[in-house]
Amino acid sequence: MLLSLVLHTYSMRYFLPAAVMMGTAPTYVLAWGAWRLLSALLPARFYREVDDRLYTLYQSMVLFFFENYTGVQVIIYGDLPKNKENVIYLSNHQCTVDWIIADMLAIRQNALGHVRYVLKDGLKWLPLYGWYFSQHGGVYVKRSAKFNEKEMRDKLQAQVKAETPMYLVIFPEGTRYNPEIPKVIADSQSFAEKEGLAILKHVLTPRVKATHVAIDTMKDYLDAVYDVTVAYEGTVDHKGQRKLAPSMTEFLCKECPRVHIFIDRVELKDIPEEQMYMRRWLHERFEIKDKLLIEFYDAKDSKRRNKFPGKGVHSKLSLKKTLPSLLFLGGLTASMLLTESGRKLYVKTWIYGTLIGCLWVSIKP
Repeated sequence: MLLSLVLHTYSMRYFLPAAVMMGTAPTYVLAWGAWRLLSALLPARFYREVDDRLYTLYQSMVLFFFENYTGVQVIIYGDLPKNKENVIYLSNHQCTVDWIIADMLAIRQNALGHVRYVLKDGLKWLPLYGWYFSQHGGVYVKRSAKFNEKEMRDKLQAQVKAETPMYLVIFPEGTRYNPEIPKVIADSQSFAEKEGLAILKHVLTPRVKATHVAIDTMKDYLDAVYDVTVAYEGTVDHKGQRKLAPSMTEFLCKECPRVHIFIDRVELKDIPEEQMYMRRWLHERFEIKDKLLIEFYDAKDSKRRNKFPGKGVHSKLSLKKTLPSLLFLGGLTASMLLTESGRKLYVKTWIYGTLIGCLWVSIKP
């Protein structure tokens, strides 16, 4: 009986935020869709500005759960500017929570609505979200030989032409670093050795194509590149071996006490333009990440473990940034579900919104 109660309580820690975040999605899509139609007769910049505000509204609610609800401590190192900028955000990739880390930094610069992702192509089929991410400026890409450079370049050029604020998130590794799948790590290290590149321990060998296209296309529009290294505390076992980073479920169940984020702001003039040279530059940036993570996980001096070099600042996110969004979207969704017509509209939005979205992304990139 006691065990059942404990398991039930544990599952509720995840179920509540998941239910709210997923449950408010149709409400959000309806609000966005209404604005999309209304703005058709207005200059494009009006649509974009309100879309960014709507995105801020939803993602602020998401951050309520990932920061305020979990009580995780966010420790920031390095040079995160206070003001918003047009940037490309390059990060190591370990788990689905990495997407939220970009939001954590962006909201601290009042740039949350400007976050746009380079995503793997399969994610475009996500119900509601897959379609919307594309509409918000996200770029879906295929890996290796199937990578469509022209498609990505055209979409980014359109964003630059429209003067769209840009906080473009890219994970150059192309897939997650997962210590439970050693073959992926071994293949990555084997490729690096074959190409005469340094072998990396805590990150995978980065792929340069998406990064090169993004920087090359927007170089005259960007203010900087943010080189971000993320480490989740508690991801080493008793033998000192690296464990799997927390999933969204585990994170929401408050299983990660602290997230450490190291930011290095890189000037565009310090990045080579030719792809072959940029590839070497990108690998060198990942060598730096690897050294940071070796220090974080493997330092012989225990006092130097679980921290990055330099001064770390505990950055607490105010409830004023997140709670109003939760109350607004939650209240709007609850009021819709109180009436029969509202419930029908809610269900139809899930069904038809998903179908229309899948049809749209199958036709348009």
